[in-house]
Amino acid sequence: MAIKTLHNSFDRTWFVTFTCYRWLPLFEISDSYDLVYNWLNLISKKKQSNTLAFVIMPNHVHLLLHLADDINLNMLISNAKRFMAYEIIKRLKDNNEAGTLQTLRDACSEKEKSKGQIHRVFEPSFDAKPIYSDLFLHQKLNYIHQNPVNGKWHLSIDFIEYKHSSAAFYELGSINEYLEITDFRDV
Repeated sequence: MAIKTLHNSFDRTWFVTFTCYRWLPLFEISDSYDLVYNWLNLISKKKQSNTLAFVIMPNHVHLLLHLADDINLNMLISNAKRFMAYEIIKRLKDNNEAGTLQTLRDACSEKEKSKGQIHRVFEPSFDAKPIYSDLFLHQKLNYIHQNPVNGKWHLSIDFIEYKHSSAAFYELGSINEYLEITDFRDV
């Protein structure tokens, strides 16, 4: 029997990644980058979490989050994905993305459909690693910021220029126009 990992966070910082279904570029196709910003701003306003670093890629998100004492990370990410999924589907419908919508419909099992799920927008799980050392934090911070220009990604010429990232905040001291970033050195 598989053991489900519970990410209960008591004043901890986490490296979190969640991914669109089958790595489809759903944030890009539906122009939904703003949904991630809205969610991060909401959880900050509710004092559930501070965003220390982020990158929103066309098909996945990497975050460094510092959570409040009583916040369950599983619930936080589950709720985020659920509410973003509704709006992504709406935008795909508005943009007449019939093929993408069919792919997302076909991804739901009969059991999921019987429970009312119509589309699968995100992979069901997410990755979360607690940050226990400065070395690990810096490694993940660098990974997040370099993601738009590494491997197959060429989303900007320079990682600092990618607008859906906290890189310019850390490298240039620039204020992000979409999200208040908490400097990890202040936590």
